[in-house]
Amino acid sequence: MIEEKGILFVLSGPSGVGKGTVRKALFKKDTDLQYSISMTTRDKRAGEKEAVDYFYRTREKFEQMIRDNQLLEYAEYVGNYYGTPRYYVEETLAAGKDVFLEIEVQGALQVKENFPEGVFVFLSPPSLEELKNRIVKRGTESDDLVANRLHAAKEEIELMDAYDYVVVNDNVNKAVDKVQAIVKSEHCKRERVAIQYKKVLEVEEK
Repeated sequence: MIEEKGILFVLSGPSGVGKGTVRKALFKKDTDLQYSISMTTRDKRAGEKEAVDYFYRTREKFEQMIRDNQLLEYAEYVGNYYGTPRYYVEETLAAGKDVFLEIEVQGALQVKENFPEGVFVFLSPPSLEELKNRIVKRGTESDDLVANRLHAAKEEIELMDAYDYVVVNDNVNKAVDKVQAIVKSEHCKRERVAIQYKKVLEVEEK
């Protein structure tokens, strides 16, 4: 019997492109995907649970994991570390479940360096003008911050060559359909299926 390993899917793109919205809509439709749980050094907030909201670790433990290359990516925000633990991803994939990670572009590039066998999906805005409109609609950023975000977005869009797929987010439901199609097609890729068949044949020949 063919035992298929899970696949790590990484959804990334510029700030304001709608990564979180697409991910939430995707998870309402696709319950087979396992959302990647991050690790953090910040304190647990009321109602949060270990291994559900985050893996909570001390700063010393987190920094030891950085040194031991046990994180697929990490960053520091407002004095606390956040990152993706390698062991959680690898154990989940080994159990045959797909892992889905929604992350900023720089984090995705870190993951690609540490886990190149992942599948990397770049979520792109229909245009920079549309991206500007979405950021402005949030009403949380000053004009200077909007300009900085757009400048960063231009630089990040130039990095899309590092990705396997590009999905234009002009409509959330259409974007979700495209991501689901990517998930299905990756499981049917010859090289993935062939590896599993070869393992079965080797066992049968013994």
